[in-house]
Amino acid sequence: MTATSSAPAARRRLGFFSRLLDAVPAAERYRLVIEQIAHAEAAGFDSAWVAQHHFHEAEGGLPSPFVFLAAVAARTRRIRLGTGIVTLPMENAVRVAEDAAVFDLLSGGRLEFGVGTGGTPASFTAFGLASEQRAEIFSRHLAQVRSALAGAPLAGGDTLYPAAPQLLDRFWQATFSVAGGARAGLAGDGLMLSRTQPRPAGQPGLSLAEIQQPIIDAYRAALPPGRAPRILGSRSVFVADDRREALRLAEAGLRRGAALMSSADPTRPGPHASLAELIAGYDVHVGTPDDVVASLRADRTLDHVTDLVFQVHPVDPPHAFILRSISLLASEVAPRLAAEQPQASYA
Repeated sequence: MTATSSAPAARRRLGFFSRLLDAVPAAERYRLVIEQIAHAEAAGFDSAWVAQHHFHEAEGGLPSPFVFLAAVAARTRRIRLGTGIVTLPMENAVRVAEDAAVFDLLSGGRLEFGVGTGGTPASFTAFGLASEQRAEIFSRHLAQVRSALAGAPLAGGDTLYPAAPQLLDRFWQATFSVAGGARAGLAGDGLMLSRTQPRPAGQPGLSLAEIQQPIIDAYRAALPPGRAPRILGSRSVFVADDRREALRLAEAGLRRGAALMSSADPTRPGPHASLAELIAGYDVHVGTPDDVVASLRADRTLDHVTDLVFQVHPVDPPHAFILRSISLLASEVAPRLAAEQPQASYA
């Protein structure tokens, strides 16, 4: 049974997410995304998130998120800085805890600590791991990170320096599954929902909201009593002043992305599909502010999120268009969505 609160809903926090995919050499790629995050801060965004990807520059181009975010922290003052995500199965748990603790101090307490099991299956081999073991390793490493941050003795008796118990309330878990939603809820962590998900076998017409609502329900049901939900909804959004320009750039980016993604997931449209099929198949919101507001309104998942995070992947337009999209999201899209935000509902 669902009860609706009579109090006004809290304002959704606005975030910018980058997978660092600008089509330039690595040093320039990093410089451009730092500029994009600084621009997002100036536009009023509350958070910025980066993904960790080992080896494959076409997927993300950033193996060391804490190093990169330290450079971002030096260029910004207010915006919260998140890992979306650290792929914990491929990391040493104690070293992750140390990096997170030091970065949080240097950034003035701005770290949002997103973790997950993810990563390209082939990447695990280089770390001497089997992708099939990722869930088991993730659970073990996450427990070790929490224990270390809390200041508990490590093997041998040493304790983390600096300890960072303040980070225990800033964990987020990314998941595609109902079981993962329940796991995040039981831990009292935030829930990170992806911008897109594969469709279940035999159900290609399911909307992203229909796939993610059971995850949200499981998360809410598992939260400890009194623990406020934190639900981050990431969405692929590209806004431009001109619809024709937006669609032209979206088509180029989506066809590039489909050439990679459809080979790994045959349920997705391939690069020769129509533009409409690509937009629907990869859950992209694109066009003018009016177009994007109408498209996002139809996504009922967003009624439940506390953090609405926008990324331009898989459109990946040129840098100047990313900056303009950030500005339009902050000045025209987000305020209109906030004005129509429904009152919070609780399971």
